[in-house]
Amino acid sequence: MIYKDMEEIMETENNMPESKNFIEQIIDKDLVEGRFDHVQTRFPPEPNGYLHIGHAKSILLNYGLAQKYNGKFNMRFDDTNPIKEKEEFVSSILEDIRWLGADWEDRLFFASNYFEEMYEAAVKLIQKGKAYVCDLSPEEIREYRGTLTEPGKNSPYRDRSVEENLKLFENMKNGIYQDGEKVLRAKIDMSSPNINMRDPIIYRVAHMSHHNTGDQWCIYPMYDFAHPIEDAIEGVTHSICTLEFEDHRPLYDWVVNELEYPNPPRQIEFAKLYMTNVITGKRYIKQLVEDGIVDGWDDPRLVSIAALRRRGFTPESIKMFVELCGISKSQSSVDYAMLEYCIREDLKAKKPRLMAVLDPIKVIIDNYPEEQVEWFDVVNNVECPQLGSRKVPFCREIYIDREDFMEEPPKKYFRLFPGNEVRLMNAYFVKCVDYKKDENGNVVEIHCTYDPETRSGSGFTGRKVKGTIHWVSARHGVKAQIRLYENIVDEEKGKLNEDGSLNLNPNSLTVLPNAYIEPNIENVEPEDKFQFVRQGYFCADMRDYTKEAPVFNRIVSLKSSFTLPK
Repeated sequence: MIYKDMEEIMETENNMPESKNFIEQIIDKDLVEGRFDHVQTRFPPEPNGYLHIGHAKSILLNYGLAQKYNGKFNMRFDDTNPIKEKEEFVSSILEDIRWLGADWEDRLFFASNYFEEMYEAAVKLIQKGKAYVCDLSPEEIREYRGTLTEPGKNSPYRDRSVEENLKLFENMKNGIYQDGEKVLRAKIDMSSPNINMRDPIIYRVAHMSHHNTGDQWCIYPMYDFAHPIEDAIEGVTHSICTLEFEDHRPLYDWVVNELEYPNPPRQIEFAKLYMTNVITGKRYIKQLVEDGIVDGWDDPRLVSIAALRRRGFTPESIKMFVELCGISKSQSSVDYAMLEYCIREDLKAKKPRLMAVLDPIKVIIDNYPEEQVEWFDVVNNVECPQLGSRKVPFCREIYIDREDFMEEPPKKYFRLFPGNEVRLMNAYFVKCVDYKKDENGNVVEIHCTYDPETRSGSGFTGRKVKGTIHWVSARHGVKAQIRLYENIVDEEKGKLNEDGSLNLNPNSLTVLPNAYIEPNIENVEPEDKFQFVRQGYFCADMRDYTKEAPVFNRIVSLKSSFTLPK
């Protein structure tokens, strides 16, 4: 069975008993058994790039759980690595999360604000004999760690005394050592089958300025050490993360237990959101930006949240997409067409429709009075009567799309060609009587006649035509730039070449500089969205749109290859 539309889907779901995902089932059990008496979640991005569609799933999951259980939601930056972090990324992340609708109220936190507590936590581990300063080089540490089939071996510095370790760690803090000269390691088990438990590094020396703490610190905690401490300090109950952290959970639990936090948080892992033929890796996107292949992290060909917003996707469409993907432990990939389906479903019944000619060719209606202008009353969206109607001007010279005319058409071509009659949408029947070409053989002008008896809405029933085409008044139309986007990677050949480089689609962006839109856009603002009749859904570019030089991005075409199974 294929659902007809989202209304049918929602009606079906409303009549079904509530189904809870595995995370909600765990939370319910924790509350019933008294492990926690409330729910508190967090979204903890590292500010080393822009968020992408996969992060949207995590944001909406964590925020949604807090809402569902009347709990608290923390927005926290895991800013423990100054090498890659920037204030630009902090600002963009906050903007993206606000746009998606997640509200952290006054619960905005930074891991870097806990650096003092983390330092004291490391001292506590040293005092308990659970951490030591190691002088091995990074290469030696990797060599000593062992493999998946062979146990590691102890560092020669593992049995330093508590007093010596405390002094060395203090010296690390005071900047006495160079980067990489010494690290602080947890003392756990070098023979553990889980490599993450083989005396992991928990602090390293890094003489770098931090975006939040400046030059206050020259040692920084590692993520696996810092993250559980942050959760425990903030009172997070359920630390929800993606599956790659499943093998890190024993270390997470070891940290909070050894540091003796009351009511330690519980880590739960779920499957990441993978999409076909899109680029989410920060390294790849950074390269595309630096090489000028895209015009920034918000280029509409990308799937960063900022890029999706700029292209014209809505928070509602992304929420719908995340809900359709579901929450599970099984890794799988989702077709980009599903995301396109969601934006179509969101926009089709709530946005006005306009006529726009993307590749214009002029039509002259020879028997129409030269100075006459008529204004047709046109419904903005037949599926949404409350959007009302608009006045569309019609005159002797109009533009139609070049693809709506052919000199020698094939069979079943019902649009305009010599001798054929079509309906101009919301206007009259016109018949092609002649056309002109330029010196290169391109058709530049079409001549037609119209039948005044066929005016739209007049009730004319004298004859029928098979083709209806849209148009824009040449005298009144607004010139605009249209940007058509396709996947930035080649869908047929796959995302990567054999050498690991990106297999880019050379036709991922088409710019049409001479489009014409009916004049009902005088009050349009950046990010406003429309359906251009027969063309697709479009958005006024949030960065480049001006009233003097309108720029519209195609969000998605009208046709979909995706169907939603039961």
